[in-house]
This record gives sequence, structure tokens and C-alpha cells, in this order.
Amino acid sequence: FCFFLFKFCDREMKTHIDVSSSRRKQRKAHFSASSHIKRRLMATHLSKDLKRKYNVRAVPIRKDDEVIVVRGQLKGSKGKVTQVYRKRWCIYVEKLVKQKLNGQPVNIPIDPSKCVITKLKIDRDRNELLARKERGISAKNKDGKYTGKDVSMGVD
Repeated sequence: FCFFLFKFCDREMKTHIDVSSSRRKQRKAHFSASSHIKRRLMATHLSKDLKRKYNVRAVPIRKDDEVIVVRGQLKGSKGKVTQVYRKRWCIYVEKLVKQKLNGQPVNIPIDPSKCVITKLKIDRDRNELLARKERGISAKNKDGKYTGKDVSMGVD
């Protein structure tokens, strides 16, 4: 009994008063999120060369981005995003279709977290987003971690 009580006392304190730590409330907030919040939740990682170019890990996916599927049965499939279906939490990729029994083609829904963006559709808003994220990342790295050169490694 004492171990059981200790396990619950060992938890860290909640740090943000406006965000609940309840699993039930987190799930409700996630699945009932409005469209502009789902856009950010449906972000997709960039490929390695795009990460190096823009110094950004992930961006919200949008129509006309080119992606490659990296997880699941369709792993390795490439194509252009034809639709971002926020209500169903999925994207549709150009060449990923299957045939119904009557021969009619049907798009296969793909989870955006299972994809990697290989080519971005760049416009003014996207450029501003990438620049803003890069500034935030560089500021965090500048003020955040220290290297051995910054701090003397000797102990007095």
C-alpha cells in the first residue's frame, strides 16, 4: 500500500493552469477541435533536405504539397496531395486510389503523420510561416543549450 501511495505522490506538478492534465479532457479537446486548430495538429515532417534548407522540422500539410508515405501498407508511395480532409483527419494523395467492385475509383485516406513532405508548395504565407518558425528555433537554440566551450568543464 505504501508503494502504491508513493507512486502517485511522485508525479510532477502541473505547470500550466489553463491546460488540463486529464486524459478525458485532452481527448475531447483534440477530437472536437475547430478547423484552424486541426490544421496545426495535422502537421507533417519535412524530408531531410527540406529540413536542412529551411531549418524547420514540420509544417502543416496543404493541397499541392508532394509527399511520400513512410509507414503502413502503402509505404514508399509518392504523389501530390489532392485534398486535406480535416473533418476525417486524413489527406488524399493523387495516385493512391483503389477500385470498387463496380470499377469506380476511390481515394485511400492517409494519416498525415505517416507521410513526409518532399516538395512544398511555396507562396507568400508559407514563406512567412517558415521564416517565423526558423527565427523561433534559432532563438531557442541560442538561449537554450550550452556547449563545452561555453561552460568550463573543470570542477573546483
